[in-house]
Parts: sequence; structure tokens; C-alpha cells
Amino acid sequence: MDKVLLPKKIEFGENALSEAEYPKNALVVTTAPPALSDKWLDKMGIQDYMLFDKVTPEPSIDDVNALISEYKEKKPSVLIGLGGGSSLDVVKYSASEFGVEKILIPTTFGTGAEMTTYCVLKFDGKKKLLREDRFLADRAVIDSYFMNGTPEQILKNSVCDACAQATEGYDSKLGNNLTRTLCKQAFDVLYDAIINDKPENYPYGSMLSGMGFGNCSTTLGHALSYVFSNEGVPHGFSLSSCTTVAHKHNKSIFYDRFKEVIEKLGFDKMELKADVSEAADIVMTDKGHLDPNPIPISKEDVIQCLNDINSGNL
Repeated sequence: MDKVLLPKKIEFGENALSEAEYPKNALVVTTAPPALSDKWLDKMGIQDYMLFDKVTPEPSIDDVNALISEYKEKKPSVLIGLGGGSSLDVVKYSASEFGVEKILIPTTFGTGAEMTTYCVLKFDGKKKLLREDRFLADRAVIDSYFMNGTPEQILKNSVCDACAQATEGYDSKLGNNLTRTLCKQAFDVLYDAIINDKPENYPYGSMLSGMGFGNCSTTLGHALSYVFSNEGVPHGFSLSSCTTVAHKHNKSIFYDRFKEVIEKLGFDKMELKADVSEAADIVMTDKGHLDPNPIPISKEDVIQCLNDINSGNL
């Protein structure tokens, strides 16, 4: 038997943000500074809310604990994650502690986090991928409104992330006919949007990607990326090379088109600072990504991939 989990309610498209309804006494969680979050909140039309804007860009369990400590006794009616994957992941982890539902509103379009049961947080300085049904949103609101004014580099990193998730998800051994259909459609939408300069379609492609890979996992590319992320490389940027070499190693049907997307977006070459063998040991512990990979992966395979990234042999 196959299974697919999705939020109870998905509101998407033009004006979804302002047409959606928000409960009173909501707790809005974001990374955005007041000048930006105030603009977003005005657009939402939300009334009677509390705001926590102290989430860090690469959140840790400390962000979760700070949120719970400051607001649990204030008994919010709902938690609203407003921002990129960082804000959404903190809400995913925290909501059960509050005993309330969660509404996820992405302002960047790459993680697809509003659709998934995944949560990424740092523990003791290291990123850890968590997956539990309780992380699934009760509602998701997706609106391209947030793309206006978003820096180009953030858009590039975000859409690269979405492309990586869709293509790795398609290749995952945990996939089924429905997840592969969603992942392929997601990449087709994103590929067309990138190659033909239609960024307004990024949110829809990202949403489809989240629906697909969120039910089947990403694979080798993401496992490789985390050793770069631990050195401060933005996640989407790290995937530009990591997913490309992973697709080459896996002989993925998406290799050529994914490489074409990366070239169109203009990503720079990356180089790992850490010792390659030591980094490979870290990658090999990431069973959550390596086990679903379409072919078995050895440490020697990981070393080869990392060397290819360092040399630019994509």
C-alpha cells in the first residue's frame, strides 16, 4: 500500500495571502525584520496577533526553546510560520508543544516545506533532518506576492532547491506512481519557468515539488549538500553542484536538464574546506538520504562526488 500526506487545506494563487482567514490571538513566527514583516502582515490583513521575529537563518533547537519559553503561557490559538524554511521548521517542531494547529506561509519558494513532514534543525551545531507526521501543516497558504523585491540570489537558491527536491524525489526508492507524477510535473514547471524566464511560476512548481518529495524523500544530492551547509554555504547554492554530481552518479534521467538549469541560473563553482575523507564519513551517516538513493552508495562514491565538486567536474 502507498500513502501520501498533504495539508488539510491548501490555499494558493494570486491574492491567496489576503483572502485567507486567520484566527484571533495567532502567534506569527518569522525571521524577517519589522520593516518587512509589517508589510507582510498588512497584506495578510491579520488582526489580534503576537509576533516572534527572532528565528535565526539556520535555526537550531535553541530557536524552538526560545519560542516556547516566551509564548507558551500566552496560549496562542494557532502558530503561523511566515517566511522561508527556517521559520516554517521552527513552527513545525514547536506546534505540538503548544497543542495548537499550524498555518505555514512560505515567502521563498524552494523548500516546499509547507507541504512536507520534514523539519531541519541544528543540534549541537549540526543540521539534522527530522521526519514525523506531526510536522505536516494543517493549512498552507502559497502566494507569489512575496517574490516582489526578493533579492535575485535568494530566488536562485530557492528555485535550485525546488528543482533538486523534485528530481531527487523522482529518483527515490521510496516513491510511488503519484509522487513520481508530482515530482516530474514540478520539475517540468520549474524547468520551463527558469529557461523561459517565467519566475511567477516558481511558487507553483515549488508547491508541487513539496507534495512529491515530501512523501518519498530526497537522496544523495542532499546528503552531500549538508557538509557544505555546515561550512556556511547556502543550501540552494550547495545543491547546484551536489545534486548535479549526484544525478551524474545515479545516471538520473534529469541529469542533462538539471545541469542546463544550473548553467542558466549562473551558479559559481564550490570547494569544500574540510578534508574530503572526513566529510565523506559525515555524509555516510546520513541514512535518511542515502537509504532512499536509487543505487547503493559507498564512502568511495561519496569521495569521488566531493572531488568532482571541488574540481568543477560536473
